[in-house]
Amino acid sequence: MMFSTKAEYGVRVMVELARRAGGEPVPLAEIAAHDGLPLAYLEHLVARLRKAGLVDSRRGSRGGYMLARASSEITMAEVVEALEGSIAPIECISQASDGSIVCSREAAQAGSASHACPTKLLWTRVRFSIVNTLRETTLADLLAPTMPVAATLPPLQIQPLTTGA
Repeated sequence: MMFSTKAEYGVRVMVELARRAGGEPVPLAEIAAHDGLPLAYLEHLVARLRKAGLVDSRRGSRGGYMLARASSEITMAEVVEALEGSIAPIECISQASDGSIVCSREAAQAGSASHACPTKLLWTRVRFSIVNTLRETTLADLLAPTMPVAATLPPLQIQPLTTGA
């Protein structure tokens, strides 16, 4: 699955809270107006982030939201999982309670012992790469001025297509 607007908007809220960390709590309406995001949707997302222990809130006239921990201690894996649930690159792949990767199509054909998903290895590797990147990236990393993203990626290797003659 590609990430939904839950992850996109939720990460934007977290970045805004991190930018203003140490100051007064930030009213959600301010973030919604600043980023042009729907307030009711942000309220739903912040409830998930609060439940996951990533943000705290304060009520009252000077109320609002703030990070529950330092931005350097919050990984993007925590944020995305709080908003999206378990990370799976496609619908048929999920993580079992023991941490193993499960293909629902394999499970659906469990009577056939020889049935193995031919693409499970690919999607398991894709998931591993995504989760690792999210675990290695903190909220603080998103605030730090860095070189352009393209400069951090390895050069794209394009192989010419060959025909089997």
